[in-house]
Amino acid sequence: MNFKKEIPKEGQESVWDYPRPPKLDPTNKQIRVIFEQITIVDSTKSIRCLETSHPPAYYVPFSDVKFEYLTDNKKRTYCEFKG
Repeated sequence: MNFKKEIPKEGQESVWDYPRPPKLDPTNKQIRVIFEQITIVDSTKSIRCLETSHPPAYYVPFSDVKFEYLTDNKKRTYCEFKG
């Protein structure tokens, strides 16, 4: 299968232009996670992770997460760069 690279328009980014290993950018952009009208995350101290072929991901400090609304599961993942 052949894919043609699209040139991003003004104000857009291409995930194919992101670096490998990933680039980590601290950001003060407000990141909120709201589920069923409950704010679970509210942070202005997150890190934006940019990795080739992946959409941006935001990592927030534990202190900005309301863990009382989360449940633990046994699934674990591993990344060669992020651990």
